[in-house]
Amino acid sequence: MSKANNQIQVRIDSKTKKEAQKILEKLGLDISSAVKMLFKQIINTGGLPYEIKDENGFTFKKSQELKQAIIEAKTSTKSFKSANDLIKDILS
Repeated sequence: MSKANNQIQVRIDSKTKKEAQKILEKLGLDISSAVKMLFKQIINTGGLPYEIKDENGFTFKKSQELKQAIIEAKTSTKSFKSANDLIKDILS
């Protein structure tokens, strides 16, 4: 295996870079070291070493399930006379 270092370039907005850099500095890391660590973890785990979540904190799968549930709720013809009836239906 070659030990030659290769250079990569990443384009990112300055605000994101500055915010990440502040956090990494508190951890005693520079951006290059953090990227190297990320790449090693990608290799070790065979994928991203963390779950990707949207702005609401949902994984892609949960987000899709929620969207489907909303569609089903909007198109449902069920109606309930009381909250208790609704809860009974949900739990059944």
